[in-house]
Amino acid sequence: MSIEIVQITSAQLDQILLAEESHFLDLKSIDVQPGKLCKSISGFANADGGDLYIGIDENTVGDKKIRSWRGFADQESANGHLQVFEQLFPLGDGYSYTFLSSEGFPGRVLQVTILKSRGVVEASDSIPYLRRGAQTLPIKTEKALERLRLDKGIESFERRTIEVEPEVVTTSEVMTQFINAVVPTTEAELWLKKQQLIQKNKPTVAGILLFSDEPQAIFPKHCGVKIYRYKTKDIEGTRETLAFDPITIEGCLYEQIRQAVAKTIQFVEEIPKVGEKGLESISYPEEAIHEIVTNALLHRDYSIASDTHIRIFDNRIEIENPGKLPGHITVKNILKEQYARNGAIVRIINKFPNPPNKDVGEGLNTAFQAMARLRLQPPEIYPTETSVAVHIKHEPLASIEATIMLYLDKHQEITNKIARKETGVRSEGTIKQAFYRLKERGIIEAVPGRAKSNAAWRKVGISNKILEDNISIYEMYPEYEQLVMNYLANHEEITNRIAREVTGIESGAVIKNIFYRLRNKGLIEIVPGKPRTSATWRKV
Repeated sequence: MSIEIVQITSAQLDQILLAEESHFLDLKSIDVQPGKLCKSISGFANADGGDLYIGIDENTVGDKKIRSWRGFADQESANGHLQVFEQLFPLGDGYSYTFLSSEGFPGRVLQVTILKSRGVVEASDSIPYLRRGAQTLPIKTEKALERLRLDKGIESFERRTIEVEPEVVTTSEVMTQFINAVVPTTEAELWLKKQQLIQKNKPTVAGILLFSDEPQAIFPKHCGVKIYRYKTKDIEGTRETLAFDPITIEGCLYEQIRQAVAKTIQFVEEIPKVGEKGLESISYPEEAIHEIVTNALLHRDYSIASDTHIRIFDNRIEIENPGKLPGHITVKNILKEQYARNGAIVRIINKFPNPPNKDVGEGLNTAFQAMARLRLQPPEIYPTETSVAVHIKHEPLASIEATIMLYLDKHQEITNKIARKETGVRSEGTIKQAFYRLKERGIIEAVPGRAKSNAAWRKVGISNKILEDNISIYEMYPEYEQLVMNYLANHEEITNRIAREVTGIESGAVIKNIFYRLRNKGLIEIVPGKPRTSATWRKV
């Protein structure tokens, strides 16, 4: 097969050689057997995806590891590897192969980019592997394989039957109210069997969560919600900063969602904030809280013995859910892709009166748009080994950039570590992007002569401070551009009026500036032949 050859710069080459192997990156020599490389590819696919570079030597000199570039002489030299890869990991099916070359360095390095897979991917030895940190580990036990299948959504815990009497769902108060309101012409047991919520005379997990009055009595620690209120802005809450003992929300799933949303909003509105008229209440968009809490409870992994945790701080809300992102979903594609770990729960709860998931599949998108309309920072998603947390911050747009510039008003330079401490943002990548946005506007520059591990930034002479009056907050918020591009992914054209509806921005002039920025990036172009008063844009 023909593989694209990409010429990279010496700086990009150095970036590869100096990179730390991680959960998302592995570097191998061309001398490594294809079978061993298949294990790495399987590991990335079964985890969260990543990049494998083949053609990087590593030697130990003293106590230091020194890497060097030694790629394949030509594509034919890599045919043995490519044939094995193509049989197991076909090009275009979540895998891409690119040859990298750099002037003055020998051969071509093969870059294999692996996306998170929908199913379980086996290596050439018929064993699936899993990437954990910088290690690739075999999945050998049936229990570990079952855990992977649950994480992938291949097996669904919600379909499993539980050894309890069917009366816990057929005669419950929840079921009685549901039948009377939704399907009054049928009997409860008959309807539940038709919906596959009772199988072999046993209720399923989904049936119990939806229609048992007390599912927590059947699944202790598997389906509760804990709400905490911490009177602090610190990264971690402590016992000393707890406003009161954590509140536990129980009951059927429909009632849990209603109560969890109501309690969260109540506690948030009690948080005082100094405003122009003295102490004011903090205001989050209720639909953002509703959608994120609903999304958490509908898509959590109910096989894990842990509650959903809602932590309310003075400046943010954290909603942590047990279970990894399901199937092929990642932080990068979560707003574009849909995947229901609990398909039956999502479908059936939508039949309830005033269902919590009115727009199925649009929950997080609605939350992001609601935050944007209030000109607040977008929600941040943090996956861990065992959970997924969403943080809703009460911070105005551009506050990261503004905080950086306020620090530089009093100090000569700032590093990523200092900026994270000043802003309270944990992600190095988020801070790095803020630095780049300020650099692009000619406000700051990199301090010369500083190693990447100790990189720092300083003001440039042409501008001493950032003023939000001079830089539109919409320019500091790339999510608006993404919303326009998301619309064009499913439609041929977009107008200023449609873009205002999609983004929630009222100003036509602001939308026009967003169009111009996307045009300057080479992403969209104006549709020819349309009058200026009804200008229309399309993807390039």
